[in-house]
Amino acid sequence: MTGSTHQRLARIVVKIGTGILTGGARTLDHARMADVARQIVEVRQSGVEVLLVSSGAIAAGRAHLALDGSRRDIPAKQMLAAIGQHRLMNVWDRIFADLGVTVAQTLLTKGDLRSRPGYLNTRNTLLGLVEVGVLPIINENDVVASDEIRVDGDNSLFGDNDNLAAMVANLADAQLLLNLTNTGGLYTADPRTDPDARLVPEVLRITRSIEALAGGAGTDQGTGGMRTKIESARLATASGVDVVIAPGMEPDVLVRLVAGEAIGTRFRASNAHRESRQRWILSALTRRAAVHVDHGAADALRRRGRSLLAAGVLRVDGRFGRGDPLSVIDPDGDRIACGLANYASSDVARIKGMHSAAIADALGYAFGEEVIHRNNLVLVASRDRPQVSHG
Repeated sequence: MTGSTHQRLARIVVKIGTGILTGGARTLDHARMADVARQIVEVRQSGVEVLLVSSGAIAAGRAHLALDGSRRDIPAKQMLAAIGQHRLMNVWDRIFADLGVTVAQTLLTKGDLRSRPGYLNTRNTLLGLVEVGVLPIINENDVVASDEIRVDGDNSLFGDNDNLAAMVANLADAQLLLNLTNTGGLYTADPRTDPDARLVPEVLRITRSIEALAGGAGTDQGTGGMRTKIESARLATASGVDVVIAPGMEPDVLVRLVAGEAIGTRFRASNAHRESRQRWILSALTRRAAVHVDHGAADALRRRGRSLLAAGVLRVDGRFGRGDPLSVIDPDGDRIACGLANYASSDVARIKGMHSAAIADALGYAFGEEVIHRNNLVLVASRDRPQVSHG
C-alpha cells in the first residue's frame, strides 16, 4: 500500500515457497535464489530486519536421490528432507556470503514452540541473531516432524512452512509476513482454469467464505497450497501481523512490497500488536487441539468476557495437556478464541456438558471450575468487521 496506509517497517518475515526456489522445476534454481538474496540484502540495507523461512529441502534432496515417482508417503519425504536440508543451506550460505551476510540455520517443529519456555527460547535465539546482523534461515525439521509435511492428514493445518512462518512472525514480533508463492495471491476462483477469476487485493477478516476461495490444491514440489496460506494468515493477523501473499517471480517483489506497493493479496491484522504471552496462546491456531462450544458459551466468551466452563463444551478435538494452548470453536465452525487448558483433553472429554460442581465427582479431583480461565483466554476476532475490501 502507498500513502497513509504504508507503515514504517522495523522487522519482517519472508517465506519462500518451494515453487519459487525451483522455478517450477524439480531442483533448486540457484539463480533465482541469488535474486531473492539480493532483494533481502537491499531490504536489510534500508533498515528493515529480516527473518527468512525457506522451503526447498525436499526438492534439494530429490535431485540427489532417485525415488519411485509414485512415492508420496511421509517416510519418502523425510528421507528427501534429510538429504536436502544441508544442501539447501549450503546454497543459501554461499550466496549470502558473496553478499557479505552471515546466515544461521534454525530447524523447528511445532512441538518446539508448544511450551512457553520453548517459545521464549526460540524467540530469544532468533532475535539475538537478528540483533548482531545475522540472517536466520528457518525451516521445519521434516525429518522428525511428520505432521508438518502431512497437509491432508489429521493435522491438516501445517504444510510447506506456511504456518511455521506465521509462528515465526508471531514470536519475533514482526509487523509484516511476506509469503512469496507461485500464484498472484488469493483469487475469486482458480485462475488456472477460470478466465473470470479476479484477484482479491485485500482481506479484512478471514471467514469461511474466504477459506472456500482457497480450495485445497498444493504442488508437486512443495506440500502446501492456498488453504495452508490462509491458515497461516489467520494466526499472523490474530497476532497483530499484516500478511501479504504475493507472486514470488515478480521482479523486485520484496523491495517493492517493503516500499509499500500493492502486490498480491494483503490480509490486514485483526488486532493491534499483542503482548508476548497472548501471542503464544494464539499459537493454538496452528494446531488441531480444540474444544467446540455451544451458542451460550460462545456468547459468554465473545461478549461478556467470561471463562469457559465445562457445561458449554460440546466436543473435544485432538490431544492437549493441562496448560497447553488450544482453540475454541463456536457452533458455526469459527475459531473465536484461544486459551490455556485447565484440564487435559481426556478430562475435558469426560466433563463436557457438566456443571462445575460435578467435576470433582466425575474425575476424582478438580483444578478449578473453568476449562479455560478468562485470564488465560485471548479472543481471535470480532464478527462485525467486513471481510473483503475491493479497493
